[in-house]
Amino acid sequence: MALMDFIKKQFIDIIQWTEEGDGTLSWRFPMRDMEIQYGGSLTVRESQMAVFVNEGKVADVFGPGMYKLTTQTIPVLTYLKNWDKLFESPFKSDVYFFSTRQQVDQRWGTPQPITIRDKDFGAVRLRAFGNYAYHVADPKLFHTKISGTRDTYTAGDLDGQLRGMFLQHISDAIAQSGIPFLDLAANQVEFARALSTELTPAFEAIGLGLDTVTVQNLSLPEELQKLLDQRIGMGMVGNDMGKFMQYQTAQAIPEMAKGAGSGGGGIAGDAMGLGAGIAMGQVLAQNLQQGLQSGAANSAAQAAATAASVKPDDVMATLEKLGELKAKGILTQEEFDAKKAELLKKLV
Repeated sequence: MALMDFIKKQFIDIIQWTEEGDGTLSWRFPMRDMEIQYGGSLTVRESQMAVFVNEGKVADVFGPGMYKLTTQTIPVLTYLKNWDKLFESPFKSDVYFFSTRQQVDQRWGTPQPITIRDKDFGAVRLRAFGNYAYHVADPKLFHTKISGTRDTYTAGDLDGQLRGMFLQHISDAIAQSGIPFLDLAANQVEFARALSTELTPAFEAIGLGLDTVTVQNLSLPEELQKLLDQRIGMGMVGNDMGKFMQYQTAQAIPEMAKGAGSGGGGIAGDAMGLGAGIAMGQVLAQNLQQGLQSGAANSAAQAAATAASVKPDDVMATLEKLGELKAKGILTQEEFDAKKAELLKKLV
């Protein structure tokens, strides 16, 4: 009976793998009810490696080439089976092929903003995305750490884990680079290099080689981007507060025009313009106080005339618009309170 079972067994003469370009990283040669013929051939093509596994242990690793399977070409397996030079019999082993081609255009990104510490802005929530390429560099390590005994293991199976590794190391890469966010956004190549340096050991630990990393975009959430735009605007006018208030007023004018249009125009639109003028005039007045003293009498007369002509509804509309300017940060609380008191006096 044992002899009949032996005769029924099929013997494998040629072991090879023709890749189909489907992103397969590891493929197990079908060995069900078959044994490898002693003296058979193993063909490993360029961009491939083959691993023999005997009783759960990696025995031999073969690079590209054609091999005749004998005790001379598989020395480790020979040692595990205690073969001598005269033992020439079919043998049972699992054979795994690994693709060492670059797996290109793999995507990484931050599904949600991540918080980093920036030396200019403090804590910043950052979004980033790009792509990368890698290959199987150590098939023995990759087999023991990742692919295991599965019939096939693809790049898609590994995608989630590698994306997680990117997210885990982004903050470290930025910290190690020492590049401020503004410079980082302008020098994405430097960031990609820092990210690659951080990730390379993690890839090597599972038998992979990280070939390239590219950063396609670095951005802030919309609300932080608006604050950054304001800070850039402040930088353009420098420390001159008069110019800064002019900048703020210029930014607010379009919104004022919209509000005036929706409110029917007239005194409401004039009140919004008055509020903007007040915000800028109060700052400028500090620098022009000496020059304004000579015209104080005329200003008082004009103020009295204005008070006499202002209606209660107009004053209330003006207060509402000044409140909007305060809410937007154009007027301080103190400035708003002062103008509020001034306008309310006109109602008396």
